[in-house]
Amino acid sequence: MSGRLPARFALPVTGFILSGIMTIIISGVSTFMALGFSWMALGAWPIAWISSWMVAFPTVLVVLPIVRRLVSRVVTAQ
Repeated sequence: MSGRLPARFALPVTGFILSGIMTIIISGVSTFMALGFSWMALGAWPIAWISSWMVAFPTVLVVLPIVRRLVSRVVTAQ
């Protein structure tokens, strides 16, 4: 056993990683812009991150296939 997931899990794993990275960055920027660089902002950031990730992950799972189809119409295959 290789410890790797089958290819059919590529979309949810991509969505999980992509949404996690994007939401940690965006929630950090938003939190620090709203509260300034402070201990309070540092404490609020993880809550903002998890909250936004709970929305972003399922959204990415729905939107990513649509985006792939749109991109395939705009970009030529090599």
